[in-house]
Order: sequence, then structure tokens, then C-alpha cells
Amino acid sequence: MSEIIQITDSAQDYLAELLAKQNVEGIAVRIFITQPGTPYAETCLAYCRPGEEEPTDERLDLKKLAVYVDKHSIPFLEEAVVDFNADRMGGQLTIKAPNAKMPKVNADSPLEDRVNYVLYSEINPGLAAHGGEIKLIELTEDQIAVLAFGGGCQGCAAVDLTLKQGVERTLMERIPELSGIRDVTDHTDTTNAYYR
Repeated sequence: MSEIIQITDSAQDYLAELLAKQNVEGIAVRIFITQPGTPYAETCLAYCRPGEEEPTDERLDLKKLAVYVDKHSIPFLEEAVVDFNADRMGGQLTIKAPNAKMPKVNADSPLEDRVNYVLYSEINPGLAAHGGEIKLIELTEDQIAVLAFGGGCQGCAAVDLTLKQGVERTLMERIPELSGIRDVTDHTDTTNAYYR
């Protein structure tokens, strides 16, 4: 676990000092990523009072503090570094997580991560030229990816064609476990949903 995220000595000292000021017995730090695997990913570091951690969190016991890491964020925190650089203004805590937006995915990665990876690495770069973008909204129990078409794709007459031919073909080729895709605008009317 400690090889996944590196917390430098200066960052540990700084965080331990902050925790001590909270005057809460057993307080720790929790690290998680919001919207991991997307261009909107944000790496977050928060106080974690006893009982506020998730049952699935991984606990990391460092010399001066305890850190809880959100289980779902772990693949996205690979090679992450938390550092503290002192300066005349006091200093700055930095978190560098190079895989937060684009994790290293493999066949064992969760289906959602693999769908996002294909969307953001292969499909969206091609749509960006037209101001378009596709986001994964949810995966249904029967493995259908519900997608939202945004930007230049929304309301575009070519959406049906693009969705059916390009996006579906690419996703189904890369991720055989998917049983199909559906546009989020169809989520209440499954009669027109795209199934294979």
C-alpha cells in the first residue's frame, strides 16, 4: 500500500501538526479522488475523525499519523506523491496523482474504470474537434453502459449514427463484457434503447 502513494517526511510532519491542532483523539487523514478516471478528477485530502472512515478504506500507519485511502481511488493513486514545501509564507502542501484522470487499467480493473478509460483515451479525443464529449452515467445490472452525449454531440443529427456505429463498436470491441450501450436521453424509454 505504501508503494502506491508516497507521503514525504515533510508532508507527514505538516499533516501531523495540523491533526494535533484539531484536538480530536485518533483523528487521521483520508485521501480520495472524486470522479476518478475522468478529466474532472480531483485528488482530495480531508480530516477523518474516528468513525468517519469507510469500512472498505485501506489504513496506512505512518510514523506520525494514520491515513485512510478510499478503496476505489487506489488504482488512480498509483505513483501519487504528497509533499510539503516550506517557504516564507509558511509553505504549501501538494498532491501529485499522475494517474487520477487516466488510471492504468487492465483486464482486472472494474468495468466502470475500463469504460471510462476507453471513452477518455480513444473516443472523446476524436469528438473534441467538434466540441463533443461522452460521459459514462451508469452501468446497469445487465452490463449496459448508459452514456451522456454533451457539447457538440447533444442534439446533433449524427448522434444516432455516431452512437450506434462508432462509439458502440469501439466500446464493445475493447470491453466484450458490455452487453450494449444506451444514450442517457433514452433512459426512461427502453423501447428505443440500443441493444445488441
